[in-house]
Amino acid sequence: MSKKVAVTKEEKSLPYYKYFEKELAEIPTEKLEILNNGQPNNLKAIPFDEKNTYLAGKDDNFCQIGYGIQDDGTGYVCNTTYMPNVTSDMLDWWFAWHCVGSDLRYKIWDPEDHYFAKADNADYVCNPNIPMNEKTWGVNHYVLEDIGMGPEELKLCFKSPKDFGYDESIVRTEFCSSMVCAIGEGGCPAAMTHKWYPYKDGVMLCSRFWIGFGVVDGKIVKILPENESVPYFITKALFAHNIKEFTNLAEILPSVYLENKDNL
Repeated sequence: MSKKVAVTKEEKSLPYYKYFEKELAEIPTEKLEILNNGQPNNLKAIPFDEKNTYLAGKDDNFCQIGYGIQDDGTGYVCNTTYMPNVTSDMLDWWFAWHCVGSDLRYKIWDPEDHYFAKADNADYVCNPNIPMNEKTWGVNHYVLEDIGMGPEELKLCFKSPKDFGYDESIVRTEFCSSMVCAIGEGGCPAAMTHKWYPYKDGVMLCSRFWIGFGVVDGKIVKILPENESVPYFITKALFAHNIKEFTNLAEILPSVYLENKDNL
């Protein structure tokens, strides 16, 4: 088992410290098999320019769980996480709650790899007049986390679906009840989306990372130089991190939300 990140005396006194002390949720065997052995098929991720097809849930012909390199050298990570007893409202709340207040909020998501996540406009996030599903829009999260290569500082520039280039009419439909999307700036720039929708007695959360993308002149485009490729090990490390953190979030979120939903 990996060593957990450090916590302060003040963090130990918070009511949700108990989630930090828990063992991390066990990652499904089939995802560990993909991590260790690669994908059982040759499907690659849906291209970034076709992301509305993913948002609409019409991307069955593309990778759903896996990682690798696209033909143009960009990287991808795909994951699908079933979250029993979780609602869409809980996830809207989570993406606002974990980036304000104590660093412990981010640490309980993945106690072995998460150090802190700080919103650059906490007043906006905490404003009761801002709808919960909009509290990430236009907000940057400054994050310190370890995806397997040592702690790294990241800047996650969250955007509205429209500003990310999505068709807004698809949001709040059958396969996308809500979502967050961002551009990650750091050692390996990427475009990221997590969307979710009701499934069985919870929600299905679908994650996509397009690695090698950034913002140029206000547009999200491939910034990876031509004839270069994202290192394969980076896609594998990000996949390992994603299946770990979201498996754990699926387990803790219902009770974390119940106990803290009125304490943004």
